[in-house]
Amino acid sequence: MVQQFHEYHSKLVSWGRNTLATVTKEINKLVDHLFRHESGKLIAVLTKVFGPDQLELVEDVVQDALIEAMQNWMYRGIPNNPSGWLYRVAKNKAINRMKQGQMKNRNALLASEQLTGEPQASDEAFFSEKEIQDDQLRMIFTCCHPAITPDSQIALALKTLCGFSTPEIASAFLTPQENINKRLVRARKVLREQKIPFIVPTGPQLVPRLKAVLETIYLLFNEGYQASSGDQLIKYDLVEEALRLGQLLVDHPAIVSKQTVHALLSLMQLNAARFTARQNAQGHIITLEHQNRSIWDRDLIDRGLISLQQSEPHRYLSKYHILAIISSYHCTAPSFEQTNWTGILREYDRFLTLDNSAIIQLNRSIALAKVAGAAKAIETLHAIKGLDNYYLYYSILAEFHIELENWQTAISSLQKAESLAALDKERVLIRDRIGFCSKKLAN
Repeated sequence: MVQQFHEYHSKLVSWGRNTLATVTKEINKLVDHLFRHESGKLIAVLTKVFGPDQLELVEDVVQDALIEAMQNWMYRGIPNNPSGWLYRVAKNKAINRMKQGQMKNRNALLASEQLTGEPQASDEAFFSEKEIQDDQLRMIFTCCHPAITPDSQIALALKTLCGFSTPEIASAFLTPQENINKRLVRARKVLREQKIPFIVPTGPQLVPRLKAVLETIYLLFNEGYQASSGDQLIKYDLVEEALRLGQLLVDHPAIVSKQTVHALLSLMQLNAARFTARQNAQGHIITLEHQNRSIWDRDLIDRGLISLQQSEPHRYLSKYHILAIISSYHCTAPSFEQTNWTGILREYDRFLTLDNSAIIQLNRSIALAKVAGAAKAIETLHAIKGLDNYYLYYSILAEFHIELENWQTAISSLQKAESLAALDKERVLIRDRIGFCSKKLAN
């Protein structure tokens, strides 16, 4: 009997540990999801209340609320409305911070009066879906104020509104994390010292701000499309957030000239339509050439093509127009072999007149290889500077050598690419290609 009890107890303890581990994992996953989806909303709402000059306080309050969620939910369970719980806790923490700091500025006094009123009325006033959407647009335009340098504008918006980590921002800019930290410090200092208003600008002030806003959403989408860290190739929550913000801009009445906004939305819709085909059941990468086009989201492709028409690309070509046109060639091609590579190369040539960056030259080389041959593309790649630590440079170079049956050279490039790749899924694909080349070399 005692032996049976010990066996039962051991099983119960083991079950408890496994259950606790599962619950912990699920809670951490939920909090991470909420951080991506809700932290930007929460920061935007509270920034309206306290003012952009108190951004650091707001960020601290939101961070504390998320930490408390992880601790509280572990023992009390996940609430029925996790988002509402976060808003309520953050609001209370904000009030406590004000009282403790005895803040005397007018924004804080007004905030205290508003937030300490009837809880339900306050929640409805500050956390309604419409109000949150408006506040997020105000937040992103505030981050992109011309008093802040362009690189700091985007870094700040990605950090505060989009939930980006410093390493993710550094990856998006291809720059060290230390540089990003300095940009964030400078941006917050400007907000604090210059009392930047929390508004969506109108008239002539709108156009220069809109450019930075679109760039921020574009970088947000890119990080979701091709993750720079973690165990996921695609971060769907970031993609959804970028699409949502793009639609908010399209729908906002203050933005009268929307051609470029439609172009960005088209680009994101057309690229997102192909997500389901980019991975197999095991999560491994499937390249465009081998994707099953029948599972592309045709509905989203149609919406992307409509957005492209609404962008009126014949009147003005931004980089988003050009990239959307390139994506439309891919989405409408019946097969990889029937892709209009000549048209894609023409668009990349136009792109170079707007942006002659190394990344654009690298992407152009793929179309060039299809039109002029791999040898010409290799020659172009060798002339590109600044991509020595970028794994895709060596991966693409290897593919050109594979086409020319330069197996050993291809293997060397792939090994370099593997050493630089950040994701396990990228390394798996590269190792598969190394294996392919090794078999060819042996034969």
